[in-house]
Amino acid sequence: MTWFEDLEIGARRDLGAYTFTAEEIVRFARAFDPQPFHLSDEAARATHFGALCASGWHTAAVWMKLMVAHMQAEQAASGTAPRFGPSPGFTDLKWIRPVFAGDTIRYTSVLTDKKDLKSRPGWGLLVHANEGVNQDGVTVFSFIGKVLVAKKPVAADADAPAGTG
Repeated sequence: MTWFEDLEIGARRDLGAYTFTAEEIVRFARAFDPQPFHLSDEAARATHFGALCASGWHTAAVWMKLMVAHMQAEQAASGTAPRFGPSPGFTDLKWIRPVFAGDTIRYTSVLTDKKDLKSRPGWGLLVHANEGVNQDGVTVFSFIGKVLVAKKPVAADADAPAGTG
């Protein structure tokens, strides 16, 4: 098990890359974000985007898919991984540039801060900066995430007299 105390500020995770296809963009948009520029190239040409582009929510969902896959691969490879709790949310979500059909986005996550939580003994809060960069090196997506992670259990004091703990 990897604990809150084991994680180092500045640690970077390369979550992998994902290529957005026209078919997937349209499928996601039909289900979750049915705006014209996500539904057809023809309709998108008549907008400020000029071509079919992915929903920002689609780019965020791919980040989540790759983060979970990365954590599962880390667990399988090393036998250890952090025990994550709930996420209290995120801030500063930005869809900086459109993601067009055929674009490949590489996602990363960098641990930027750790906070002890007096309100939740046994848990710490991690803050991580996340981004997606396209095949041309242009950042297209970013956000600051937060997640609770388990702390090392506190060992009972072996020298304490019986019945005083």
